[in-house]
Amino acid sequence: MVKKKILFVIDSLKSGGAEKSLVSLLTLFDYSSYEVDLLMFSNEGLYMPLLPKEVNILDVPNYFRKQNSGLIGLIKNNDYKELCLRLGTSISLRNPLIKKHGAQINWTFASKGLNKLDKKYDVAIAYSQGLPTYFVVENVSARKKFCWVNIDYKIAGYNKQFDKYFYDRIDNIVAVSDSCKDVLINELPSNKAKVNVIYDIISPTLINSMSNQTGGFKDNYKGTRILTIGRLVYQKGYEMAIEACKSLKNQGYQFRWYAIGEGDLRNKLEGLIRKNDLQDTFIFLGTHQNPYTYLKQCDIYVQPSRFEGYGLAIAEARILKKPIVATNFTVVHNQIRNEENGLIVEMNSEDIFNGIKRLIEDNNLRNDICLNLENEKVGTEGELQKIYALLESV
Repeated sequence: MVKKKILFVIDSLKSGGAEKSLVSLLTLFDYSSYEVDLLMFSNEGLYMPLLPKEVNILDVPNYFRKQNSGLIGLIKNNDYKELCLRLGTSISLRNPLIKKHGAQINWTFASKGLNKLDKKYDVAIAYSQGLPTYFVVENVSARKKFCWVNIDYKIAGYNKQFDKYFYDRIDNIVAVSDSCKDVLINELPSNKAKVNVIYDIISPTLINSMSNQTGGFKDNYKGTRILTIGRLVYQKGYEMAIEACKSLKNQGYQFRWYAIGEGDLRNKLEGLIRKNDLQDTFIFLGTHQNPYTYLKQCDIYVQPSRFEGYGLAIAEARILKKPIVATNFTVVHNQIRNEENGLIVEMNSEDIFNGIKRLIEDNNLRNDICLNLENEKVGTEGELQKIYALLESV
């Protein structure tokens, strides 16, 4: 049997929900039927060691590889074209008059320095919006082209006039939730007929197995452990979490709040922590290849996000039967039924504080939530069959 040639494209495997979802998908993939290549714009990242050996990792395109040399390196190597493109990107990203998402600005310049891939594929899949989607449309030769959308497209700030060109040339668009689909169709209605919903691949067997490995908290703390998992970016609402943490501390609760993730806001958030004298209470743990040992050992999971495409970390907390407090972002209701399998609170620090306070003080509520979680089926391995159906439609 001739295997179909499949290409996945993603920015990197550094951290994040899309990255984790792709690794889960590739871990469960049928390599007897498909030959899989993976292209990233950076071959570094937290999840790289988790890739199955059957996945063929392509070289990073020259344009992105040269980013590591910096401007001085480009000058030394006489790479004046790349230097001009890099300077153009930098200036445009800082120009408030340009109403485009950062990925769109990056592509405007990067596209002038990128070559097309030589290899031809049966299917090319951009596993997130932005650069991967633009690259698949313009730089890959494939019989069919699919792309994944894993955010609230409107809130994320993409310029839809810019994106329409690319999405019109995609054969199938996969949204990771019904809300994601509805938002995307509302913003790009001409693509309505080709938008499908396939949830992120989540494997309870894998998560439970990894949660039982050696690791987790090392501080021997005996009070309540609160955990948040997510990149240190505006979307994840860490400022509200820190304010809620301050209120909990001021009221004398014995707890520590831990955060797993890295991102551009780390220095700013650490300054906010110092300003509020929370250095011993709100603790950044960095990134971890296996966050599930921490998730299993925590007492309460909190998701203070401003928006999500699905909320993968919430699903993982549900699998490990943790009481959850989540803000009222658009897609949270896909997973959480308020006061049944978690608490949904308004998107501000006071309501986050009150939700955590309720779970700390009300043993009956906490136990009822955990009992309801015991009876839930959270895994989405079955979504893999939808992906195979897409691949077999070629």
